[in-house]
Amino acid sequence: MTIDEKIYEFDAEIKKHDKLDAAFVEFPFDVEKEFGKKGQVKVRATFDGHLYIGSLAKMKHHCHLIGITKEIRQNIGKTHGDTVHVTIKEDNLPRMVEIPEDLENLLNAHPEARAIFDALSFTHRKEYVRWITEAKKQETREKRLQKTIEMLKKNLKHP
Repeated sequence: MTIDEKIYEFDAEIKKHDKLDAAFVEFPFDVEKEFGKKGQVKVRATFDGHLYIGSLAKMKHHCHLIGITKEIRQNIGKTHGDTVHVTIKEDNLPRMVEIPEDLENLLNAHPEARAIFDALSFTHRKEYVRWITEAKKQETREKRLQKTIEMLKKNLKHP
């Protein structure tokens, strides 16, 4: 078994970020020993069986941690202080975001915005796409498409 095939499995308390409506769990293993890295480690995780693609990161914390999104917390019916079953596996696959055709065309028409979008992290590109595709009305989607170009030209990482 190679390092990238190893699955880490544990139960952890969902902790709340001090200043944000954000939550995380602590990774109870030594990241440098397990992955040969001191910094961020891209991973595929599950929280009570719900998939999350993200990263282990130190983030000025005493150990590495991984965020647990509000959406996942809602799906599993858990919040800060609850215990969640976690599995984590290193993710060495390329992180690709499927860009909808209307956004692709708009980015191609605005090379400056395209360059900024392409330089964003996987997570930030994913957030822009999600923001656009979750619009319930076509009118809202079109407004979000235009706003995306404006925000990218201002070098904003996410909507």
